[in-house]
Amino acid sequence: MPIDILMPALSPTMEAGTLAKWLVKAGDTVKSGQVMAEIETDKATMEFEAVDEGVIGAIIVAEGAEDVKVGTKIATLLVEEDGQNPSPQPSPARGEGAAVAEKPSLPAGEGGAERRVRGAEADRAKASPLARRIAADKGIDLSALAGTGPGGRIVKADVLGHAPSAAVSVPVAAPAKPAAPVGDFTPPADVPFEEIKLPGMRKVIAKRMAESKSTVPHFYLTVDVELDALMASRKALNTALEKQGVKLSVNDFIIRACGLTLKKVPDANAMFAGDKMYRFQRADISVAVAVPGGLVTPVIRGACSKGLADISTEMKTLADKARDGKLMPEDYQGGTFSISNLGMMGIKQFEAVINPPQGAILAVGAGEQRAVVRNGAIAIATVMSVTLSVDHRVLDGAIGAAFLAEFKRLIEEPLLMLA
Repeated sequence: MPIDILMPALSPTMEAGTLAKWLVKAGDTVKSGQVMAEIETDKATMEFEAVDEGVIGAIIVAEGAEDVKVGTKIATLLVEEDGQNPSPQPSPARGEGAAVAEKPSLPAGEGGAERRVRGAEADRAKASPLARRIAADKGIDLSALAGTGPGGRIVKADVLGHAPSAAVSVPVAAPAKPAAPVGDFTPPADVPFEEIKLPGMRKVIAKRMAESKSTVPHFYLTVDVELDALMASRKALNTALEKQGVKLSVNDFIIRACGLTLKKVPDANAMFAGDKMYRFQRADISVAVAVPGGLVTPVIRGACSKGLADISTEMKTLADKARDGKLMPEDYQGGTFSISNLGMMGIKQFEAVINPPQGAILAVGAGEQRAVVRNGAIAIATVMSVTLSVDHRVLDGAIGAAFLAEFKRLIEEPLLMLA
């Protein structure tokens, strides 16, 4: 009996994915829990496991296919029935499509996908896999047919020759038309160009950031922070931690400072939710990491209660997994506040786009030597500009200012972060 293998939703935000690689082929026997394919989501490349045992009947969507919608049939699994061995069908040529699967019932509105014939009698009917698919597409009850194949087996001709009146009407919703892009995206006629198809990650980033800027009322607060004391503390701590293989970065101090600041200013650790808001009691910090094709935001959970060495080790592990495309959903889901640091790229100051549904994000610029005034005299200090982007629906200016004041205090007196 054939079972549909459907493109699974491997993350809460996943609407479509790329079938990066099939690890099985038609005719292979698979067991429950066996990895069948690798699927590239909007965040990472993840393994997809078989739910049932059986034989791969057909690969419907070949590896390399992009933008395969969740719920699309990508393969079939043949389960042995009535003592008969399942017979697989040939796979399509490479490049026809792609995805990976799970034991299925088709989501409503997915036009053209196979529906299983229900009822015990239909399940026991002897029929070829092709006859079953045609019967399912046409809504025909196989138990009502007489087979003309070997041993009374129902074949394709029996289904096609069945009177239409016996068919069960199965309404199929028309597939939704994709929304037309806003604006004129036609390239200039006289300028040479290369057309590059957007990968799944970039599509998700484009959608989420457009929604954020169009629906979230942003405002921005900037403050300059002196880093000289932090740099001295960092140097001393790295010398002490060298034998443990830990090397603290400035970003580790920033994550720790944000976690402690959100504990001290809990009103800044909040999320807008329509007619209510959520104020979080733990600081889970999403940290933007650049990867090929876009960026991801792995989460340091409970940053307010973790030491600098633990944050450094965890952040390095998450960053490596992000760049290798191996993040798991639990590595990047959630997060109550975000940090985007472009200082290492020489950016002096910028304003980051809020990552919905979070209420704020801190944009971190480069530390550089600047002239500062102390007690009426000019001095040289290492100064870093940070900008807090705030969702005005849930945070006001006074809350943002309180956050930056506490953050500045911790960065400029780093020993407070060691207490």
